[in-house]
Order: sequence, then structure tokens, then C-alpha cells
Amino acid sequence: MSKLTATATCTAHGAMVEKTGEVVSQPLSAQRVSWLTSLARELTAGIVAARWNTADLDALASGVGLDGRVLPSKGWMAVRRLGWGLAPGLGVHVCDRVLRCAQEQAARALRLALHRRRMVAAIVTTWPGNSRARTDAEWDALRAVLPDGMTSAQIRNRTRQIATYLDERGAFPADLTDLEQPPNIAAQIVLAAADRQLVTLERTSNHSARLRVRLPLLASPASAKDWAWHVLPITLPPTVPSEAKLCTPTLQVRKGRVRVDLPFQIPIGFAPATGHVTGMGFDWGLNTLLTGAAGRLADGRVIGDGRPLTYDASSISAKLHRLRAEREHLAAKHRHQQRLLADITPADPRYAELSVACWRTGVEHERLCARLRQLNKALAWSAARWALDQAVANGATVIYLEDLATLEARGRRGRANARLSGQVRGQVVEAIRHLAAQNAITVVTVPARGTSRYCPRCGDGASRLRHSPAPDRLAERGWAWAYCPVCGLSCDRDWVAAERILARGLLGQDATRTNRATGARTIGKVVEGNVARARRPAKPTRAARRARRTRTDLHPRPAARDRSKNRPTPKRSARTAKNPANNPANTSVTTPVDQVNSADDWLTSSRVPDRRTVPAPVPGTPGARQRPAGHAPKPGRREPHRTGHVRNSHHRTGFHHAKATPVLALAKHGSSPQQATPARIT
Repeated sequence: MSKLTATATCTAHGAMVEKTGEVVSQPLSAQRVSWLTSLARELTAGIVAARWNTADLDALASGVGLDGRVLPSKGWMAVRRLGWGLAPGLGVHVCDRVLRCAQEQAARALRLALHRRRMVAAIVTTWPGNSRARTDAEWDALRAVLPDGMTSAQIRNRTRQIATYLDERGAFPADLTDLEQPPNIAAQIVLAAADRQLVTLERTSNHSARLRVRLPLLASPASAKDWAWHVLPITLPPTVPSEAKLCTPTLQVRKGRVRVDLPFQIPIGFAPATGHVTGMGFDWGLNTLLTGAAGRLADGRVIGDGRPLTYDASSISAKLHRLRAEREHLAAKHRHQQRLLADITPADPRYAELSVACWRTGVEHERLCARLRQLNKALAWSAARWALDQAVANGATVIYLEDLATLEARGRRGRANARLSGQVRGQVVEAIRHLAAQNAITVVTVPARGTSRYCPRCGDGASRLRHSPAPDRLAERGWAWAYCPVCGLSCDRDWVAAERILARGLLGQDATRTNRATGARTIGKVVEGNVARARRPAKPTRAARRARRTRTDLHPRPAARDRSKNRPTPKRSARTAKNPANNPANTSVTTPVDQVNSADDWLTSSRVPDRRTVPAPVPGTPGARQRPAGHAPKPGRREPHRTGHVRNSHHRTGFHHAKATPVLALAKHGSSPQQATPARIT
């Protein structure tokens, strides 16, 4: 058994002074916590700024302290062994445990800088002749000196950063300190570096916990009397199980509330890296957010059930795309207002009005960013839960994903990749890994290059697919549909990629590598193989069982059409059939004009559409009559731009609807008549 560490976000809505029993309101408790985080932030920023030079970074990278001993893994101890202590300002009293927390946060920031520093040094040392296109030899030389775990996307981003510096300065950066400024420090305090002299945490029930922490009573405490123990009750979210072990949290203030980032650990089973027989492969689709395929490894061949698994979030993607465009518009407007404010003085009569407008635009931009984050998080966890449910239902022990590091926006497909990149692919991967670890399912990433290029039936790396916009337009060039001219395979492009990802994972699982630092597993070697389809056993439907029981025809012949002239036809109009005055056979019958032109005398012809193709007229306007077929708007809502008949929930255009394949078990294959057999094995 191993442990899975996760973080739950909680909110402390109030506090109580332990010594006096005084109840502290939420605004006052948030203010006192903000004083504590501000003190820690000032200390951390001072340490990072003072040590942002080549000599100090070399000392930290050496891993040896001033006394010749190896630096410990705990950051605050390493900072103290290097002699990088920093005292608070004059007249400010801060206990030693707060200094510990600040030094821990500073050590984490500097160690992350060392990782970026090694990357920059490796790229500068092996700078290619053309920074936009490295040769194979240049890539091999770069990989040999890069630190482990570097992705292609990180290499490209750092290469572009160095190229920009080279174009502006005419020389390569000597160190990371020349390329970047000291990192910004968040207003938070990492209580994990403290002990009982500053913080204690106790779980009181399955849904609540009790946090004791020393908080300052003033913004600049002058002595120990200006500090007091506060008790903060915390309500645990449902994601924290009762058997979880709570760890020391991190405190910060967000929107006037005390936010508690509470880590917890739960026991999980062991997920092996190899030895898998049944697996799932998921592709980051162009047509859908996730497209999957299930299969088994039998006698060195991958056999699937031929059923595509799709998670279509196009409606949510459209909502996110619109919100992102609105966010960019607000950001540009806010920058423009800031430039206007910088050009005028506070004495200008326009300054007050413009400053208020700038503040409102900034607040609206922050709210829109928060809304986007919430939608992205909800979408990521929804897609991850669906993918895990499919894996559990199919009995899969491994999930193979497309490596995000090999995906980058290029050309026409690049626009789709750029749009889907905003759909939190990284969050989906992290959510899938978290949920899979709870179910002892392994998550492995495989190379993405060429997954939709070759046929999964007969390709084996030789037969290239043709891509077209639709199955009925195979002669045209497109990207949504794949067609194999050799075996005649015609299916969705994303489904082809999902099957090839599954084949690469199951056939190349012996090459799985595990990152010791992060625990992420990946396959760097590409092993190609075909995927055969297995026919599912045909089960009789309810109608077939009823027909067998009652001895009736399952598909009876439809009744003959009634061809009598009892309704309007194109050659006999509705007025002739209804109005006797227009019938030549009844010339003796007279009908008043007002009766002929009434609504009852006009019958609907079969050529009249049952719904309109234009928006409904606004009620109350001249010429406005009955609404077209469809859902009427609810009271209090404005008129929609388009209306129409809605057949079921899958045809709704609301952003909160996502189409997903239902969860079904994987069909078995074998020699028994009740089991499915491979349809084709190549």
C-alpha cells in the first residue's frame, strides 16, 4: 500500500481567541491572517532578492553548506545552513517559526530557479544553427545535457525566450539572473515548516477540523504580546474521506476570506507499470475533447470491440471560447484605461471618472477570469470521471494518454489544438491521474506523433490514411474523417488515433519509464501494431423476444396507403376542397365573403413547413402572431436569437450539456459460441 496526497480547498468563516474566548468575525480574522501572510511575504521576497545572483545560486546547487555538510531536503534548514538568514524590519517582532515558513518558501522558489537555470545553460551550450528547426544531431546533443523530465514544449518555450534576448541584446544570457527577474512571491504562509509553537491541526469529526494558529493582533507587532492563539473551525469538503490523514495547511486570503489549502493523504493500492492485458487509449480529439478505445492484448496482438468512446464538449468549448474573447477584450480595455490615467494628473477633472471606470473594468476582468477557472475545473473533472468510469467498466488496468509535450499549434490543425489547449488538457491529465490512483489504475503517456497518420487495421506504419471533411466527401481534403484506400476503413480521425495510442501502449509497455520526482510514467519508444475488431455477441431485443413468444412477425409489412381524395392535394387546393363557392360543381351554392376568408376555411397543405426558419417576432410588435414550434422562453428571460424544435437533450445548445458515450463493459473474445470472436486479425 502507498499513499496519495491531495489538497482540499477550505474556507474559515470566523475565528475565536483561545485565551479570552472572544469571537472574531470573518472580516477581522481575514485581516489578521493577511497581516501574517504579509510578514511572511516580505521576509521571503527579501531572501530571494538578496540571493538572486550567480554566486549564491552556485552555492545552493552545490548541495554543501558552509560547514561542509550536505544540505538537507527541508528548505528552511538548507537556507540556515548556508547562512542566508534575514531578520525582520526594525520594531517588528516575528517568532522563529514564522521565519521558518518564510525561509521554506524562499528555498522552494530558489530550487525551482535552479531547474530553469540548468535548462537555459543546456540550450545556450547547444544553440542550433536555426532555432526554429533543430536537426536530429542537434536534438541528440541537447537531450544529452538536459536534465531529466524535460518536455519538448518546455524546450521550445525556453528557446524562444533566449532567441528574443539574443535579438534584443546581441549576446546570449550569461545566467538565468540575466534572463529573468526575481520571481514574484505569493501572499501566503506555508505552515508545513512550523511546529506546535505556531500551528496545530485536529480533526473533530468526519466533516470538520480545528486549526489553532498564532496570529498578529497588529499589522506590525512590536512584541510577543501582540500575538495570540486563534481557533479556526474548518468544514471539510466531501472529497476528504474519513480515513484520510490531515496535514499542515497553507493559509492565504482570497476575496476577503481565509482560504485554507489543506493537504491530506489516503492509502491506495499499487499500480504496476507493466504486465497489463486490458487497457484504454484516449486521444485529445479535434472533433471532441476526449476520444477513447478499449482493447485487450492477446497473443501479442491488440483486439478491441470496435466501439468508439467520445466525450463531446463542443457546447462547453463554445462557451469558453466566447468568455476568453470577452476576457481579452476587457484586458485590452483595462490596459488602455491605465495608459490614459498615466498621461493625466489627479488634478485633472477627468481623472476621478476615468479611475472609477478603470477600477470597474479590472473587477469585471477578475470576475470573468474566476468564472473561466471554475468552468475549466468543472469540465476537467467531468471528463476525467467519465474516462475513469469507462476504464473501470471495461476492466482496464492501465490508461494510455497522448503526450501533451508533443502537441503544439501548427497550421489549420493548430487552430483547433490552440482552442482545445484552452480546455484544460493539463487539468484533465492531473484529474485522471488522481482518480486512477484511487482505483489502482496506471496512467501512462505515449508519443503523439503519427497516431492519426497510419491505418490501425492494416497500416502497421506503412499504409497512410487519407483525411477528408466527411465520409461522403472522401475526394476532398480535410481533417475530421479518416479513410484507408487499402482496407477501406472509414471512421473518425480521433478514433483512429485512440486505437493507435492503445496499441502503442500495450505493445510497448516494457519500455515504460517512471519519473522518481513526480511519479509520472511515460513511454518514449514507439512500437507500432494493428488493432483487430471483435464482434459483440448479438443479443435479442425486447421486440424480438416478444415476437418469438407471441409467434408474430417481428417486422410486419406496413399498411397500404389510402389513395382516396379525402384531403388537399397539390392539384386541388385547400380553398377548392373547403369552399363550395369555388367549386365548379356547386355553382348554385353561395357563400358570404367574410365566411370564405375566415381562418377555418384555409386548410394547411402538406407543403407548408411545420416550423419557421426565421426568429420568432417579438410579442406586441405589429404583425406579431403565434410563436413558431419550440420551447417558449421562461418568464423574466429575454427572447433568444434563434428558436426551433428540440428533439432531445443532445440537441440542446446549452453550454452545460456534454455528450458522452454511455459506460458499457468490454466484450470478451474466445472460442466459445457465446463469446465474441475477432472480426479481422492482420
